[in-house]
Amino acid sequence: MPVYRVKHITRYRYQQPVTICHHIAHLLPREAPHHIWNFSDLEIFPAAVRTDRLDYFGNRQTFFSIQEPHRELLVTSRGEVEITSPSTGLLFSNQPWEQARDSLFTNPIVDFGRVVQFTFESTKITPTSEAAPYAAESFLPNRPIVEALEDLMHRIYQDFQFDSTATTVSTSVADIFRHRRGVCQDFAHLGIACLRSMGFAARYVSGYLLTLPPPGRPRLIGVDASHAWFSVYVPELGWLDFDPTNDMIPADRHITIAYGRDFSDVSPLRGMILGGGKHTMYVSVDVSPA
Repeated sequence: MPVYRVKHITRYRYQQPVTICHHIAHLLPREAPHHIWNFSDLEIFPAAVRTDRLDYFGNRQTFFSIQEPHRELLVTSRGEVEITSPSTGLLFSNQPWEQARDSLFTNPIVDFGRVVQFTFESTKITPTSEAAPYAAESFLPNRPIVEALEDLMHRIYQDFQFDSTATTVSTSVADIFRHRRGVCQDFAHLGIACLRSMGFAARYVSGYLLTLPPPGRPRLIGVDASHAWFSVYVPELGWLDFDPTNDMIPADRHITIAYGRDFSDVSPLRGMILGGGKHTMYVSVDVSPA
């Protein structure tokens, strides 16, 4: 059972004093299957007026306000987690995907309100004409559900190029289809758009991924990043996670922090400021075996 330490630093430096700011953070981990958090905390500098609560989706959300002039904002989250994820080899079902989809509305064990909400469009995942035809190439008639989902993940990995400079947080799914490149956030949105176009409930998962150094190279501190993937609900199996950026089913190297309809529900840190002028942002993420 692997144990990881996580440290996520976000630092803003402002050209002019910020007189007041209000922010919302999703940096503290939620309860998630196969995750045992030994501890987690969030530090904010300068000192802030702060409120912690659970949001609509059950994520831990922190609202904070700094009501004194400052030229720097430093937000640091830390935690230690044990991952008890089962073997991905246990993920198997012969159920045709059509039956799995239709059972969302007929299976009595489905929490209808909590699941079916993820079949609809959301702020950053709106209907696009490319999604359904692209998904249909994986969802062939009577194909087993897990096989179809894995094929969709494989195809996104093969057809779209990772490019950290190609997109922004406002890039649409249509733009991703057009340019065929992006980052983990984009590929998660793309997979969710495809699944919703086929009638499935799919959600956005934010978290971290333990990265391994090249053979013979030392592990560098602080060079990891926030990660994202998609999750789809299958009544027979529950929520199943897929990582199209790395072409893998998340297991004991993926750490879940929050989930929602898309990135806008679980942005690590967002808000508004008064003053500040130009600013620079520095982000450092480190995930290391404990």
